[in-house]
Amino acid sequence: MDKKPCPHVRSYLRNHLRTYSRLHELFVVSSEPEMKIIKKREAFCHLCKQPGPRLHICMECVYIGCSEHLTRHTTRVSHNFAMELSYGQMFCVRCEDYVYDMRLDQAALSNALRSKNCPKRVLHWSAGLEPQLVDGSLPKRIRITPKSTRGLRGLVNFGNTCFMNCIIQILVHTPLLREYFFSDRHKCQLPPGSCLVCELGRLFQEFFKEQTDPLVLNKLVYMTWIRAKELAGDEQQDAHHFFIATLEALHQECRDPSLADQPQHATKCSCIIDQIFSGQVQSDVVCKCCKGVSTKVDPLWDISLELGQRMGDPCQSSLIDCLERFTSTEHLGEVNLFMCSTCKSYQESTKQLTVKTLPIVLCFHLRRIKVNKDGNKKIETKIAFPEMLDMTPYMTPDSIRKPSAETSPDDNRYSLFAVVTHFGGPCTGHYIAYVRHQLDFWYKCDDHRIVASSLEQVLGAEGYLLFYHKHMLGYE
Repeated sequence: MDKKPCPHVRSYLRNHLRTYSRLHELFVVSSEPEMKIIKKREAFCHLCKQPGPRLHICMECVYIGCSEHLTRHTTRVSHNFAMELSYGQMFCVRCEDYVYDMRLDQAALSNALRSKNCPKRVLHWSAGLEPQLVDGSLPKRIRITPKSTRGLRGLVNFGNTCFMNCIIQILVHTPLLREYFFSDRHKCQLPPGSCLVCELGRLFQEFFKEQTDPLVLNKLVYMTWIRAKELAGDEQQDAHHFFIATLEALHQECRDPSLADQPQHATKCSCIIDQIFSGQVQSDVVCKCCKGVSTKVDPLWDISLELGQRMGDPCQSSLIDCLERFTSTEHLGEVNLFMCSTCKSYQESTKQLTVKTLPIVLCFHLRRIKVNKDGNKKIETKIAFPEMLDMTPYMTPDSIRKPSAETSPDDNRYSLFAVVTHFGGPCTGHYIAYVRHQLDFWYKCDDHRIVASSLEQVLGAEGYLLFYHKHMLGYE
């Protein structure tokens, strides 16, 4: 999906927004018995009579077709817009892409809220969709307006703590984590004053008070040093290292006490940290002799992507390039022979990584720091990254749900909501964060300074950590 607004959809919606709203209500979210009958009878391609994949309805003549036959139809009769029937996305024939307009989101949301049987909900960045937040200093509930800056607060840098300030800003602006803390779902099992999760929950309350003076994270620093001794001291640390260490510590203190004696990630954990940040990556090693496959599945908090040129590969210039390299087949060669369980001998092999399970929040770590015998070196190559990202091409094939007459395809799209950048040398420098706040407002968080930014500025930044939130969430 192109980040630039479609020039055609704006003029179309001036007179046809009600058409989109009604079709979305009937085909996407309706639970009316008579509509179920209409769907069953009409929801197939009018030409090939198949129920998919990816059926679309023409917005100008109510022709329903699969991707191939809809294109033939719109070309023949010069119609310009169609709506995808699983999730209600608008497709512009002239742009040859799905397009975004805030009015479409508002109409879809209104339909979803009225429906009794909406199978999905879209993650909007609107204050109206956030839970009503409880202010710790007030007995009543408060409601955040779309343009409110409530929830934005600077953090004091008291000696090379910019790496930590950036990650805290991102955690505070993670929608589902915010919902968790403001719905008072954390049940502490530790002595008062010793729980890192409780301290993070306290910071959420501090962020949403009617105060603008910067916060000092001295207690959080102390608690972090206790749990991750390698981060202790007044030297500059790596923001990515702090992010992973923080997730590990929060996971340990959120997880079920009955699982405390089991190895990390040995069982499926239902804690809020795992629910939001944990996914799985699959490694398939294929024997070149017998074609036998050895599969291993590992947990992931993030995806680390190599930058720079690998022998035989072009240099990456975008996040898409990096992901294609990450999931490409790698020939291990004669140096790294693989013990094949079928051949019972060491053989040459190939290896491929794919994402088996996607987390709700997906963090990409662009490995800009290279460590070698001549010292650390920072890669400052500009890596372009999109506002919207579809992870389907990089997933394990058997983990992708295919569409059928009864089910919709999985939606693996993600929305960018935070970026961490680094300035300076490989072992020093300074970190800042860009965060998405409320509707479509972006802010630059530079320690105690919080200033308005724009999507264009964010997409033009030299990204180090990129945070994406799943665009569509299933109801539980």
